[in-house]
Amino acid sequence: MKTLILYFSAERGTTAGVAKDAAEALGADLYAITPEKPYTAADLNYRNPLARCNREFFAKKDVPTAGRIESFADYDRVLIGFPIWYGCAPLVVSSFCKGYDWTGKTVAAFATSGGSGIGRTAEKLRPFLSGADFKGARLVRSGAEVAAWMAE
Repeated sequence: MKTLILYFSAERGTTAGVAKDAAEALGADLYAITPEKPYTAADLNYRNPLARCNREFFAKKDVPTAGRIESFADYDRVLIGFPIWYGCAPLVVSSFCKGYDWTGKTVAAFATSGGSGIGRTAEKLRPFLSGADFKGARLVRSGAEVAAWMAE
């Protein structure tokens, strides 16, 4: 089974670290989901009601992403990692997912979070993974946790 780990990581890099460790443990390929316009620290300051992250969330508009996975069809299993924003995946993640055919793929999502729970992440992400066998979402702290979950 060929595995791809997609991930979006904010300024602290927590999700990137978990994704890289999971990829190593699972022998998976890695791909970083990046917005066309990179986030700055000010963009991510959710305490500021005018910060970009807040404007995007409340506008519910797609966040354009940079790059494309040309070999996406080659993967059987796709893991998607991200920090929790507003009780779900950041909009850049769902925007990215809209551009691919998920039919026949086994998909699982893992989230990292400094304090909030998993929320309704799986429920909110599922519509963007049409045709996939979606295994749900879990809050994790390490790549080893992701690898152990995939071994279940």
